[in-house]
Amino acid sequence: MTTARSLTPVDPPRDRPVGGCADPSAASEAASEAAAARALQRAILRQQAGLLARQERALAAAGMGLWSCRLRDGALDWSGGVHDLFGVPRGAALHRPRILDLYEPTSRRLLEALRHRAIAGSGAFVLDAEIQAGGRRRWIRIRAAVEAEDGRPARLFGTKQDVTEEIARLAELSRRAERDPLTGLANRRGFEARFEAGTDGAGPDPLAALLLIDLDGFKPVNDVHGHAAGDLCLRRSAARLAAVCRDAALVARIGGDEFAVLLRAPVDPLALVERGRRVVAALSRPIPYRGRELRIGSSVGIAVGDAAGMSSGRGGRARLFDRADAALYAAKDAGGNAVRIVLGGGRSGTGAAQPAVALGAG
Repeated sequence: MTTARSLTPVDPPRDRPVGGCADPSAASEAASEAAAARALQRAILRQQAGLLARQERALAAAGMGLWSCRLRDGALDWSGGVHDLFGVPRGAALHRPRILDLYEPTSRRLLEALRHRAIAGSGAFVLDAEIQAGGRRRWIRIRAAVEAEDGRPARLFGTKQDVTEEIARLAELSRRAERDPLTGLANRRGFEARFEAGTDGAGPDPLAALLLIDLDGFKPVNDVHGHAAGDLCLRRSAARLAAVCRDAALVARIGGDEFAVLLRAPVDPLALVERGRRVVAALSRPIPYRGRELRIGSSVGIAVGDAAGMSSGRGGRARLFDRADAALYAAKDAGGNAVRIVLGGGRSGTGAAQPAVALGAG
């Protein structure tokens, strides 16, 4: 009699360990799979290494490299591109204090300040810094970010890139923007930048006197002989003025036929008067033009700053300019080819233009 138990399906025989050993075919299959996995891993690592090598070559070709600094001990890790930037042989030991000595002092101070701020706030920064590396000066752009471990800053990392040519291009553009194309002197923008920087009394090269020069008789020359003659007069006048004032902090063309000269401290009022005389004499010399002689003259107004006025910021600069302008108009009112000077004046007024010297034309 058939029972339910006798009808229960019976599982087919399975492979079982014999004497504690796995089936040889299974072990061989597992070994093959492990070998394939290892081969794949090595292929992936080779591929990654190749990619990293290509990235490193691309970065180095662009004048860029990767860097990191462990905050615990200042240990540096550089890619080859950064070694090249600093003129340090690849593979050479890196010591942060020695590397910092390669930075120009102002750049080093700014780098340390930004670094400290970034670490304190777990932030990032970008800095263009000047370094002396490989026997030459260059500019590098540093990009840095903070990496934390367990909530605490542990490492700074980022890129460093050579931007020397970029900085040079920007400097040239700035120079051109502040240069008068006709005369080669500084223009009004260049004058104002130097005037502002040098009259605060705090810099290493403070200014102490301002000369304003206006050409006399320039408009008739321009009207009668044309713009080519007028341009020649401006170029010759600029060259002569620059020669008389070759030791000046700046010689500028600030208007059509208006010039300005900035002189460094210290100054002697009597020497300033003599310089004004020489300017008038130089600009009064005839200028040959197409078989003729063009004649113009000049009026010179001089203002001498004092300690109070020069250290009072924008107001002091405005007063110094106003005094020089008042002296210039006094020279023109005297008939031209004359020099007038204003001494001091402080905060209370523009002072009075003194009749320093008056010269006849020619």
